[in-house]
Amino acid sequence: MDDTARQATRLEAIGGHYDKWLLGAAVALASLGIVMVASSSIALTQSPFYYLSRHLVFIGIGVALAAVAMRVELREVEKYNHLLLLGCFALLVVVFVPGLGSTVNGARRWINLGVSKFQTVEAVKVLYIVWLSSYLVRFRDEVNATWQAMLKPVGVVGVLVVLLLLQPDFGSSMLLLGITTCMLVLGGAQLKRIMLPLLLMLPALVLLVIFEPYRMRRVTSFMDPWEDQLGSGYQLSNALMAIGRGEWTGVGLGASIQKLNYLPESHTDFIFSVIAEELGFAGVCTIVALYALLVGRAFWLGMRCIEMRRHFSGYIAFGVGLWIGLQTFVSIGVNLGMLPTKGLTLPLISSGGSSVMMTCVAVGVLLRVSWEYNRAVRRQEVRDDADVADAPAEAGAQPAEPATASAIAAAMQAGTTRGTSRMQQRVEPTFGRIA
Repeated sequence: MDDTARQATRLEAIGGHYDKWLLGAAVALASLGIVMVASSSIALTQSPFYYLSRHLVFIGIGVALAAVAMRVELREVEKYNHLLLLGCFALLVVVFVPGLGSTVNGARRWINLGVSKFQTVEAVKVLYIVWLSSYLVRFRDEVNATWQAMLKPVGVVGVLVVLLLLQPDFGSSMLLLGITTCMLVLGGAQLKRIMLPLLLMLPALVLLVIFEPYRMRRVTSFMDPWEDQLGSGYQLSNALMAIGRGEWTGVGLGASIQKLNYLPESHTDFIFSVIAEELGFAGVCTIVALYALLVGRAFWLGMRCIEMRRHFSGYIAFGVGLWIGLQTFVSIGVNLGMLPTKGLTLPLISSGGSSVMMTCVAVGVLLRVSWEYNRAVRRQEVRDDADVADAPAEAGAQPAEPATASAIAAAMQAGTTRGTSRMQQRVEPTFGRIA
């Protein structure tokens, strides 16, 4: 076996490590979620641990699915990008099939699996982010340079939004729009081009709110929940009272009064208010800090992957970070009265089988991104050491400088440029500017 074959074999044996900060933040949030679901749901049924038991089962399934996602090579997933998109449409259409779709509180968002119900849009979020990441890799030059390439994902998300509004699910629709817009910007699309279709959509979204009575009531009640405290403002007014009672250190774990059948959905959409009441401002700051760490680390990982020309991995990290960050912002904003009431859970904390399981899968994919990035860095270090060892010694030569990030990226991608772009000028994700 020659030296080249030996080096290739040694490189193949090098693995990676999962990001400890990502894993730690996710585990901490999920653990806090278990505690708070137990506390917030204890008075909702005759069996005090009914919702806790269900939550633990879904957490267990989510962890198992995440473990599978953490072991799947991303390049293998990328091959099936078109099937992922078809899966998004199929999941949103199947809820309308008689016998499969299930209606809860007037919304047809679930499919009946017999033992439980599954909200399909939660799986769509994962599949759509992976598909959009693949699209931005294949057309990252054209997305910046042509209208057609930029409008294709806008058209795709437009169809998904229509299907969601038929269920109806206004909150998830806006979330997908937000993820798409931000990922296009990070993928290099010009911001002024993105703003035009968004401005054209805005009147339609306003009309959807105005001509749907329950949405209009949510908007008006969020502006002044005390005007109709026992009617349209009931949820928000009780949420604000819970938050106010928490003060600095809270009333104590398990001592919330608002969760005792005063605050609706205290274990799902409004669990943040219970956290604020029982753990106070200190607990709220801890929750926000953990989400900031998780989302910030996802964006850091995305930038490192982009620097190494691992664009698919980088865009997935951006997408998952945007999903968790935007959904957290909306959920907390609703509880604080900053945004109209939307049916979006607090990721990894709120009770809810579909949301918990699919968020665990998303975190598993994110951890896989970190593992492959770490593996690439370690393999590149071995290549650099081998190059230094093989370089002929020259009299009076200066010691070799450490390899820079740009040099590493260039070495990794030499002769292996990916994508199907036909543009001559390479465009990187620099918020719309040509690199």
